[in-house]
Amino acid sequence: MAERMSDADERQGSGRQHPGLSTFERTSIRQFDDPRLEWRRLFSEFFGTFLLVAVAAGAVVVDAAASGAVGRVASVTAPGLMVMAIILFMGAISGAHLNPVVTIAFALRTDFAWVRVPGYLIAQFAGAAFASVTLFAVFGPQAHDGATLPGPGFSDAQSFAIEALVTLGLVSTILGAASGAQNIGPLSALAAGGYVILAGLWAGPVSGASMNPARSFGPALVSGDYAHLWVYFAGPMLGMLVAVGVAYVLRGRGDPKARRAAEGNPLG
Repeated sequence: MAERMSDADERQGSGRQHPGLSTFERTSIRQFDDPRLEWRRLFSEFFGTFLLVAVAAGAVVVDAAASGAVGRVASVTAPGLMVMAIILFMGAISGAHLNPVVTIAFALRTDFAWVRVPGYLIAQFAGAAFASVTLFAVFGPQAHDGATLPGPGFSDAQSFAIEALVTLGLVSTILGAASGAQNIGPLSALAAGGYVILAGLWAGPVSGASMNPARSFGPALVSGDYAHLWVYFAGPMLGMLVAVGVAYVLRGRGDPKARRAAEGNPLG
């Protein structure tokens, strides 16, 4: 009897939180919010970040190992295409953040629960580290293990400014697509992946266009070179904070569409 009353209360509570949804839809949301399923979200972030860093750092490593056979254009295009693929095949599980600054941006926008942030960050950094270790095991030390570093002739300060700028654009793109601002739906994968390619094409020679502390952390951990790592933490964090402010000016506080995108959409 107690269980029946608990179920009824839960159904009523779900109805209050998600008015206008069918019983099936409310049940799907309850299942998605079930903390017992958090491991799926965390594995999704780990696996997705692993794939992203394996491609982003791997393009640099393979290019060095193959005497320039990959090339710069392909090296900056590959991560963008990987982002598109990950969002399309796994975005509904965790939201496919793949990047600590994206997770924090969603939380600051109230589209993502702060209690989930530490787990996501750990999964992302762990996935990046595992990808870098895998590359090192296969290819040995090559091209600073795929690290993002200031380009020849560019200072840390210049790289910091560029990382902040390109991350501003990336996070603005992601937050806008997640909110349905342009009603692009599943094409948000194209928006995010396309922007990664665009940023890499023009900003890559300056800073490597990381825009992602986890992507930069993995190779730095393997190579043991942390001299420039602050650039790839501080720059993206600054760009993200400005992007959150811009999003507030453009759209106000977060909305239900953005929340479903940030946490994954169990309704499909």
